[in-house]
Amino acid sequence: MKNYFLIVFLLLSTLGFAQENLSYQKPSAEILALADYQRPPAVVISPDKNWVLFLYRPTYKSLTDLGQAETRLAGLRMNAATGMPSDEVFYNDIDLRSMDGKQTFDKLNLPNNALIANLSFSPNSKKAAFTITAENGTALYVLDLATRRIDRLTREELNAVLDAPFRWNRTSDKLLVNKRVIPPVRRMDDDNVPAGPIVSTSGGQISQLRTYQDLLKTPQDEEQFVELGNSQLVWVDLQGKEEKFKDADLYVGSSISPDGNYVMVSTLRKPFSYVVPYYNFPQETNIYDLKGNLVKKVNETPLIEVMPKGFSSVRPGKRAFSWRPDKAATLSFVEAIDGGDASKAAEWRDELFNWEAPFNGPPKSLMKIADRFGGAFYGNDQYALVSSRWYDTRNVKTFLLNPTTGETKLIDDRNSQDVYADPGKVHLDKNNFGTYSMYINKDNIYLIGDGYTKEGEFPFIDEMNLKTLKKKRLYTAKASEMQERISSVVDINKGDIIVSLQSPKDFPNYYSKNIKSGKQKAVTNIQNPFKSLEAVHKEVLNYKRKDGVELSGTLYLPAGYDKSKKEKLPLLIWAYPREYKDKATAGQSTNNPKEFTFPNYGSFVYWVSKGYAVLDNAAFPIVGEGTAEPNDTFIPQLVANAEAAIDAVDQLGYIDRSRVAVGGHSYGAFMTAHLLSNSKLFAAGIARSGAYNRTLTPFGFQSEQRNFWDNPELYVTMSPFMSADRMKTPMLLVHGAADNNPGTFTLQTERYFQALKNLGAPVRMVILPRESHGYAAKENIFHLLWEQDQFLEKYLKK
Repeated sequence: MKNYFLIVFLLLSTLGFAQENLSYQKPSAEILALADYQRPPAVVISPDKNWVLFLYRPTYKSLTDLGQAETRLAGLRMNAATGMPSDEVFYNDIDLRSMDGKQTFDKLNLPNNALIANLSFSPNSKKAAFTITAENGTALYVLDLATRRIDRLTREELNAVLDAPFRWNRTSDKLLVNKRVIPPVRRMDDDNVPAGPIVSTSGGQISQLRTYQDLLKTPQDEEQFVELGNSQLVWVDLQGKEEKFKDADLYVGSSISPDGNYVMVSTLRKPFSYVVPYYNFPQETNIYDLKGNLVKKVNETPLIEVMPKGFSSVRPGKRAFSWRPDKAATLSFVEAIDGGDASKAAEWRDELFNWEAPFNGPPKSLMKIADRFGGAFYGNDQYALVSSRWYDTRNVKTFLLNPTTGETKLIDDRNSQDVYADPGKVHLDKNNFGTYSMYINKDNIYLIGDGYTKEGEFPFIDEMNLKTLKKKRLYTAKASEMQERISSVVDINKGDIIVSLQSPKDFPNYYSKNIKSGKQKAVTNIQNPFKSLEAVHKEVLNYKRKDGVELSGTLYLPAGYDKSKKEKLPLLIWAYPREYKDKATAGQSTNNPKEFTFPNYGSFVYWVSKGYAVLDNAAFPIVGEGTAEPNDTFIPQLVANAEAAIDAVDQLGYIDRSRVAVGGHSYGAFMTAHLLSNSKLFAAGIARSGAYNRTLTPFGFQSEQRNFWDNPELYVTMSPFMSADRMKTPMLLVHGAADNNPGTFTLQTERYFQALKNLGAPVRMVILPRESHGYAAKENIFHLLWEQDQFLEKYLKK
């Protein structure tokens, strides 16, 4: 059997296929009216809640944008000329207004079509720093929020290749900047004569590494990576005066202590690797004073090319370094007691430490953790919250910790996927250092929750007493036609918060609200850019599959559709499979009929305007209870999910079940291929940027922890490529030509198409030039919509 599949693959990999030269097309008028829209601004509220910034950007990038020179090294994709990630999302304009609405500034003094990124407010909330990228570099600018004055502080020399290009100091009067070191001009083309062969050696250790892309391949790659990643660290004040902090190096992280007296800096070290991305390279973490003098080396990690099995495995040694926000200069970090190997039996897995400046004494152990460290929220010397996680069981626990005595209490123990039992996020507030720590008021903390329930979404605020561990509900959003969500807390004692309100036809807008009086005032007023969808019918459909697992999806019906006459419509289902460890959590739903209807190329919602019924975000849970793994019964559960979805809409009398199509992106594409090969439920399918041969991702995929050699049969069964001879349903395959996602190489679609074509399946393949795993260029997106429109009209509008 193994040899058979190997021979088939080798044969198919040598077969070519005819290519069609097709110019870019635009979709039908109905689709184009929704796709060709002006993107509403992103809204950013200053930390002190006094200012609102509206950030504008084009709806789409262009092919020209995607065609800029891109350097791919060590798992990174970067623009070598500008020192920025090549996939950076830029804004081109900023509007500013005061939160009370009394001051509105519609136009700031910015260059036309500026490429704006990295917006960051100063600790005192009086200024906002950001970068503007030009053709040959990136410069730092600062906006004074009160005066609207914008100052350029640097030349176009910032470096954002390995780390954020700048960060504020604690007193808001200067910034720590990553300044590019311009390399000499050097030939990097294919004419360079290699200095020797490329050699890789295995040390004989078992490892579980995924199939990473864009890795280093040659010594020349290493040299270029150093040149592009190198930067100096300099202090820049608000007048643009520079003071050197550290010489050029490969800086991958820096942070300033709450008291502003120390800087923690992490740098990459050699040897580099050709099998893992840069973040697995050796690193060194040091503490410096503000003049750049070394205070203490606090960590050194080796090259990580070997990882034990299990998603709960971590790198050995110290990790998760951060400044404790409620102390002047105390580091918080974790160390794996079990060496990071989740496969080993161990009473304790991790240990949490604090280490106080100037770091002359040993670190202080705060607590040992039986599972993996999941995070810590510090409040004061009496109270901190520490979470732990274990992937295999999906378990998450929260402990109340006394950082002084080390005393702990378990206060929450649940399935991490149990959204109905989520206690909410702890409220953080600015402390005396200007950092954000857990807000404590007379032994009380506050939890802000999404409030998902079986009846709907009802955000809440709880007060929890840390001595008694009792909770008091302070606020619950009321049921109404508008969906309310809590954005942030302004003053918990006064009851002042900021919420967003939305409905299917009302774009999400912000409001200031008092939870005691119920009074609220509009902060923003952004209009609906999709007026043609206002009359569309939208509801959350709840149903069950045959084994009793509860499912849901958001059903859209065309505007004016008469549900009493029950005209039979074609149905489109868009979905993405997700793994669970129990049926109860798998059946929970976060679909919300009150959410604003925001169509985009990533769903089928556009087609409700053309007379289709659409079941969007249909639940496709894959459950593996107890010792069973979800993928052990992946295909039967997949088919059961699809059958239940079609039955649910069909029972309402709205659809012609002989005209149903399914689609998905990435793992959803993988799902689509399996459904077409293993069921007769669908008339057509659309699969975008998927992986179809799991033997090409032999060390795991999605949430699968077993490798190919652990269970070859599983990998064969889970490969649509291996069942290509059973695929007789029309399918549209789409992929980006420059996919950067681990496992979904463009080759996956090309080889799958070759197999399907030569086996006589009705299949069409579209490779979108210059696109990575998600699509960005307007030309490509419009053509994608045209391809999908033509395909669906051909196979469903019979």
